[in-house]
Amino acid sequence: MKNKDKDKVKILVVDDEQDIVELLEYNLIKEGYEVKSAKNGKEAIEAARNFIPHIILLDIMMPVMDGIEACRKLKELEELSKTFILFLTARTEEYSEIAAFESGADDYIAKPIKPKALLSRIAAILKREKKEDDKSKNLTVGDLIINRDTYIVYKGDEEISLPRKEFELLYFLAANKNKVFNRDELLQKVWGTDVYVLSRTVDVHIRKVRERLGENYITTIKGVGYKFELED
Repeated sequence: MKNKDKDKVKILVVDDEQDIVELLEYNLIKEGYEVKSAKNGKEAIEAARNFIPHIILLDIMMPVMDGIEACRKLKELEELSKTFILFLTARTEEYSEIAAFESGADDYIAKPIKPKALLSRIAAILKREKKEDDKSKNLTVGDLIINRDTYIVYKGDEEISLPRKEFELLYFLAANKNKVFNRDELLQKVWGTDVYVLSRTVDVHIRKVRERLGENYITTIKGVGYKFELED
């Protein structure tokens, strides 16, 4: 039976292996999602612009344009600021995972793909996003206005657009200003217990937030973790 909550959820499947695309399409459509597909990164960008998916399932190793480059370009598109990108790949080396998250990926799952596990992961993502949408849209801390609805941070007169996970990390730390969180706590609070990523991923995202906002907001507590520091 089609789940009404999924009627308008769009998923873009990007993989150059047709059998994988057909497997994913079959299972996703069966669950009630609206699905489109592309066979390389270049096609994915064009399809995403027209389709505006909620979730993109993106392979890494593809011809024409690989998933890493495609992810970077997709994250630059303002209309896709709320799109969740989940990498699907046969590569399990640590450097591949780090490269995936540095390019802006929100999640990472290794092949061979187990449809039931993937569907469970997608359901968890959508559930978590709904909870976040129900929260207050704006958070003002110091000279920053952090808008959850638009994923834009206003720093004085400057408007700064952040990728999803960088934004969520900043929002969480700012909402809990002056409180220290270790990497495992941040992974649980920002990525969730259903996502399996390296603790080093937190460092990557903290560095990228600092590059955009400056070094004065998020403080490293050596041997402990990070905090958003703001003097009252």
